[in-house]
Amino acid sequence: MNHAELTRLYDFTNRVVAITGGAGALGSEMACALIGCGAHVAILDRVAELPQQFVERIENEKTSRSGRLVFQQTDVLDRASLIHAQKSIETQLGQVDILINAAGGNHPNATTGAYGKPGEPADLRFFDLAEDGLRRTMDLNFLGTVFPCQVFGRGMAERGEGIILNISSMNALRPLTRIPAYSAGKAAVSNFTQWLAVYLAMNYSPRIRVNALAPGFFITAQSRFLALDPATGELSARGRTVVAHTPMGRYGAPDELIGTMFWLLSPASAFVTGTIVPVDGGFSAFSGV
Repeated sequence: MNHAELTRLYDFTNRVVAITGGAGALGSEMACALIGCGAHVAILDRVAELPQQFVERIENEKTSRSGRLVFQQTDVLDRASLIHAQKSIETQLGQVDILINAAGGNHPNATTGAYGKPGEPADLRFFDLAEDGLRRTMDLNFLGTVFPCQVFGRGMAERGEGIILNISSMNALRPLTRIPAYSAGKAAVSNFTQWLAVYLAMNYSPRIRVNALAPGFFITAQSRFLALDPATGELSARGRTVVAHTPMGRYGAPDELIGTMFWLLSPASAFVTGTIVPVDGGFSAFSGV
């Protein structure tokens, strides 16, 4: 394979990409990379408007080959909101070729104390986790992936082609302490990714591929309260434990997901579907000894 052929594999010019949770740390990094490679990107997020820092970065990095960016305020747990977003995107950019489900996260009310023992008022035991926090976390991660796949996947099924990339987590492979609902929700995302890949390929078209990224540890808005000490900004005891169990000895940077993302979205992975790819600095390979 020569340079020109490799370049064509990763050419996303005029491809339309919808990214749920696209205003977050990981989703926005994916959006910037895809726009820079010519894709037209629609950000779907529940925020009222995109962070100014993100918009300025897109403007500053634009070239003559850059794609367009549109924003649609969307609730991934509201099917009507998703349908409205789909119609708006099709009007502005055209039919969606690629769906990235980056919406997700944990909630403090679904998080136990360090050892599940009673302590400070916020130091919850598993037995005391509130129903609201558990449901919100499970629904956001699992149904917040399923519903967009239903809305945007329908068009892919009708056309006989398309790509879906879900965002799972290391928690899906190895549940972590303190976050039972998040771990279970991401495990559901991995299982659903495999199920949907088989369903769409066998019932509609093998040109519809569904895969997932399983990031290791990245500091995001949702994980910051566990990873960092709010008083000092340094790694918390839990954050230091994460680093100690990551062979590369650090947290990941959002842009370190981009290479794997491009591969899974490109024709270079044309025979890959139903797989969950870890990007974790070796965390999943380490026994702790």
